[in-house]
Amino acid sequence: MIKSVDESNSGVRLDVFLSDGWEITRSRASALIKEGEVQVNGVVQTKAGLIVKTGDEIAFEPREARPAHVEAQDIPLSIVYQDEDLAVVFKPSGMVVHPAAGNYDGTLVNALLMHLDGLSGIGGEIRPGIVHRIDKDTSGLLLVAKNDKSHLALSNQIAAHDIERAYQAILIGRMKTLSGDVDAPIGRHPSDRKKMAIVKGGREARTHFEVLEELNKATYVKCVLSTGRTHQIRVHMASLGHPVLGDPVYGPKKSPYPVEGGQLLHAYRLGFSHPTTGKTMLFEAEPEERFRVWLKKLKLN
Repeated sequence: MIKSVDESNSGVRLDVFLSDGWEITRSRASALIKEGEVQVNGVVQTKAGLIVKTGDEIAFEPREARPAHVEAQDIPLSIVYQDEDLAVVFKPSGMVVHPAAGNYDGTLVNALLMHLDGLSGIGGEIRPGIVHRIDKDTSGLLLVAKNDKSHLALSNQIAAHDIERAYQAILIGRMKTLSGDVDAPIGRHPSDRKKMAIVKGGREARTHFEVLEELNKATYVKCVLSTGRTHQIRVHMASLGHPVLGDPVYGPKKSPYPVEGGQLLHAYRLGFSHPTTGKTMLFEAEPEERFRVWLKKLKLN
């Protein structure tokens, strides 16, 4: 299928043109471009950031989403809400969201395939229904799309920063300010590709934090995301000198407390507009027991 660029969309990025013209998510469009699936004026183009001009001809043959080949597994799953378009689920700490190297089963996707009656195909066969992710050792609420129309609408809300995502965390040390904002770009660490870092030229990242309670050599905080970059809260809080307690990657080599099971970070609040009805949807969930136990242990009184 070939579509021509006119004056109304001249000057936009190639991935944006593809996303708008074929009604796919921008991240999916970017991935397809990098895979060599798109031609510009008869030449394969692999740069998602290419600026298209009036008269350019963009060729792309959309492939039907392949059914997920990941095995459905009868893993316990807490479904907070679901309807014919979407589901909100609680992911426990220690569970990977979707299959990847080293984690081919036992993931949230394996559980979703067993417990839900449908998942969108936009995310591909490895990530069916997955609209956004949280880290393996982070617990909390996740939004899942059950059809492609809902997936696209919810992804657009994320891109427009219209989805509310708030977290609770226990940080190392006592913070000097009761609230603040961290506005610092995040990208791959220049020397350790397994880590993220604040880097010049990284992707825009903004986090607002508020102190909920001062603890014994620690601070209980609320973090609200304006953007959703990989490891965003963990990187931003560590940049303030207060890494998340239990974080094996961004925390100190020797933790002041023997926390097991990873960082004490919990996605407790999720708000969005329903993709079909437009109704405002808001969900909250208490943190897991291990989080509550440490919060109690560290209380001053």
